[in-house]
Amino acid sequence: MPAPAATPAVPAVCPNCDAALAGYAPPPRYCPRCGQETRVQAPTLREFAQQFGGAYLSTEGALWRTLALLLRPGELTRRYLAGQRRRYVLPLRLYLTVSLLALLVVRLQTQVEFRFNQKDIASASSELRDFSIVSLGANGPRVGRKDGVFYCQHLPAAICARAQRRIDIDPKSLGDAIDQYRERLVGHIGGAMFLLVPAFALWLRLAYLNRRMRYTEHLVFALHLHTAWFIALALIMTNVGWLAAIGTFAAPIYAWLALGRVYRDRRWTRALRVAMITGLYFVTLVLALALLLIVTLLL
Repeated sequence: MPAPAATPAVPAVCPNCDAALAGYAPPPRYCPRCGQETRVQAPTLREFAQQFGGAYLSTEGALWRTLALLLRPGELTRRYLAGQRRRYVLPLRLYLTVSLLALLVVRLQTQVEFRFNQKDIASASSELRDFSIVSLGANGPRVGRKDGVFYCQHLPAAICARAQRRIDIDPKSLGDAIDQYRERLVGHIGGAMFLLVPAFALWLRLAYLNRRMRYTEHLVFALHLHTAWFIALALIMTNVGWLAAIGTFAAPIYAWLALGRVYRDRRWTRALRVAMITGLYFVTLVLALALLLIVTLLL
């Protein structure tokens, strides 16, 4: 059995604030000035787990309390803007936590494998003559194969050349290339969504100019709303019929109710604002998707 690691000695001064630690009996476990532990050692996996649990999963239940309130559309934002912040996970931290878990579900559910053995090469050759990697309409970026011939439209020549090197190859290698492409695409979704949040907050500010709210207040609402949408996305990606249905119908209903609770506008004016925000957000989403596809082709 290995010998237990020796407990590090208390230093003469605090490594954090340089306060004198000598002359105490017994030696202090925590610095009397700043409160940091005096016996500093390399962190362990258990400490990392405790840090995560203390922040999110402790008996205080900050995460669970926040998620429970998030289920009431707009209520978490309303309380945050009213100054009730101590008991709940902060908006950005909540968004990053939930989006990370949701994207993990997406990654697990979108693992499409293209495996070919020697017997499959002949059939794969015909099956992979026609396919599309990028397709954003007739006038948008398009990359793929048609009748076995590579095409790349409405994209810079350098990107087309790189895309051709990646996918205009033999069928056996092409299966692995498409597999890797989709894996990279899923991996970049989080970054694209993170860029959409501040854009959505900007459209909110334009739609509610008469409210004299700061941009950051709209950003809080955008973070909470996208967090709820990530939960809906995770439900959809479970491929369980009733859960997917809940996620699909809950997303727009949640947004409508959340806007009403936070901004307290009349339904007909809210409908006009929702139409405006939806149009601007759709354009932003298309541009973000195009950028996502291009970045995936380049990396």
